[in-house]
Amino acid sequence: MSDAKELYIEQIGLLKHAIRTRSSCAEMIEYMRNVPYNVGRTDLYTTDELFDVFDVRHPETFEQCMDTRVYRHVVNTGKQTCAPFELAARSLHDLCMRMAMEGFLNNYERSRIIGIMGGHALSRTSQAYRQAVDVSKRLTEDKHLMISGGGPGAMEATHLGAWMAGRTDAEVDEAIEILSAAPTFEDEGWLRQAFRVCERFPNKTKYESLAIPTWFYGHEPPCVFATRIAKLFENSIREDTLLTEAYGGLIFFEGSAGTLQEIFQEAVQDHYVSLGYPSPMLFVNREFWAKQVPVVPFIQHMLENGRYKNLLVSLVDTTDEILYSIREFKPGA
Repeated sequence: MSDAKELYIEQIGLLKHAIRTRSSCAEMIEYMRNVPYNVGRTDLYTTDELFDVFDVRHPETFEQCMDTRVYRHVVNTGKQTCAPFELAARSLHDLCMRMAMEGFLNNYERSRIIGIMGGHALSRTSQAYRQAVDVSKRLTEDKHLMISGGGPGAMEATHLGAWMAGRTDAEVDEAIEILSAAPTFEDEGWLRQAFRVCERFPNKTKYESLAIPTWFYGHEPPCVFATRIAKLFENSIREDTLLTEAYGGLIFFEGSAGTLQEIFQEAVQDHYVSLGYPSPMLFVNREFWAKQVPVVPFIQHMLENGRYKNLLVSLVDTTDEILYSIREFKPGA
């Protein structure tokens, strides 16, 4: 037996013992009271909560924000911790977060929940970013709920589009112009410019969107344009939840390793019809997905040979093609 496995079994034993004994249980409860997050919270997060002390005039305040404090705690206690009290605290937090998310999603018809996937490095100045914004904006106006992994790049574009729903194209242009001063999350001012867009275009509409980020990748700040944020500790739960909840379809913009993982995880789910019916998989940019990263030819080959079944795959370029495919989708047809 490996040392890691022996340690894991030992830690689980300690946790069971802690639950059985009153004194240790009291210690665990005390530990949970002192972590920098609410283990039993009943609501989804908001931008105001995660960035509670952020001041655009003093960007160094990001280091004191609740989101940063929790990430620092995760790093200090171990991203893959087996410490029994911390493991229990994170697990309880993620359970409560998933229950809150389920309550929120019950307000929507499942087939109208759409996910956008794509790279975190996608620049705010790129054509693909603007297209993701436009697609999300129009689908939100069409009464779809947009969801993403809640980070930078294509994920941010998803929530910016939903945030700007009901506004004009000229206003979207202005918002992106503000953001372009810091094109990627690694650029100084990335977060500050996002808050300036929020200040210039406050969200006073009925439109919402859901982000599902993770503290496992806590070096990526969560997108500020999402109205509801289900931030989790376990990235595996986050990935599975994203793909599972996007019953109405997944739109893949260009990305790398993380996006490829999501593509093939979704392919397995649709192949086995795990959720009752397969959801559309739309790949945006024929040049990228057919040649530069030839995922679609591979999937089509697998379908032709019967190694994949039931997948609904489309290779598209234009916003109108994307919208047509989503709108024409009939679950279970």
